[in-house]
Amino acid sequence: MRTGDAFGVAVRLRGCAKTFQGHRVLEPIDLDIAPGETLVLLGPSGCGKTTTLRIMAGLESPDAGGQVWFGDQDVTRLPIERRHVGMVFQSYALFPNLSVRENVEYGLRIRRVDPAERRRRVDAMLEMTEITALQHRRVDQLSGGQRQRVALARAVAPQPRVLLLDEPLTALDARLRENLRVEIDTLLRHLGVTAVYVTHDQSEAMALGDRIAVMNHGRMAQIGTPRSIYFEPADDFVAHFIGTLNVVRDLFGQGRTVAFRPEDVTLLSEASPSMDAAYRMHADAPRGQVTASFFVGDHAKVLVELSSAAVVAAAPSSGGPLPKAAAPQVITARVSPRQSPNVGDTVRVLVSPDALRNLAHSPAS
Repeated sequence: MRTGDAFGVAVRLRGCAKTFQGHRVLEPIDLDIAPGETLVLLGPSGCGKTTTLRIMAGLESPDAGGQVWFGDQDVTRLPIERRHVGMVFQSYALFPNLSVRENVEYGLRIRRVDPAERRRRVDAMLEMTEITALQHRRVDQLSGGQRQRVALARAVAPQPRVLLLDEPLTALDARLRENLRVEIDTLLRHLGVTAVYVTHDQSEAMALGDRIAVMNHGRMAQIGTPRSIYFEPADDFVAHFIGTLNVVRDLFGQGRTVAFRPEDVTLLSEASPSMDAAYRMHADAPRGQVTASFFVGDHAKVLVELSSAAVVAAAPSSGGPLPKAAAPQVITARVSPRQSPNVGDTVRVLVSPDALRNLAHSPAS
């Protein structure tokens, strides 16, 4: 939850579905967003996240029976100009004939805000988004990152009840996206505005969301905090969509799927003298051969082709190994770059039993 002088409201969707030309693109959803919360709608292209955002904005109407509430007000039939929302788009949607300052000021002029108050708010937004020095420039004189800061300042200046952001960083390069991600998070925390952020970028969702709503085929697959989504995925779709996942099917012989993250894997290399004692201690653990290793700076990504059918968990407190599965597979491990085995090395593979997850099958997949 955000701190600061909040001016956001609670948002509620009840039974909101959407059908285009006989095709249901959004199943009926119920959604509650707390005042000042940032909710991220995350999912692949075509999952319904932008449609959900447009229903909140008033750019689309839900199918009959659907309701949208801002606080205690039913805004289902209100057009976007009467909902008092701010919007930030991937395409910036700035006015090329206006200066940076005039763009930021535009919404306040439309609402006929007192000139003195207008100047105060614009000055505050320019300073908060670090574009004061650019205020007299034309939009076509700005970089992509600078334009997105202008778009954000313009959306927030009128103090909207809800701020809606539709993949605002997609068009920017990786380093700039990361920098602006931090700035947006800082701004939202300071303002306390209720925000809904649409993205298909998992890292973006994890960094910005108080909660994440993962969508798949027009349905809400799971809603929760970034930690709960990552460590306790509701089904196989969520687990695979959020980060890398190793999957072992029928590990317990009951038709269930067991999964674990690459960072939960420990590799013991028989080629490393420092691992000799540990390697002998876990002589019953499955062996595998390193088929690829990628150095990515703060960690190494290692692919291991198992020579046995399953990954045996590090011995549980009750003693004894877990049962083995039937089919060999390749798993991914995330390890320290200083301890990464070499391609061709034989390794023992360990996974803590606490890291194993039983996953349900996604009904929409």
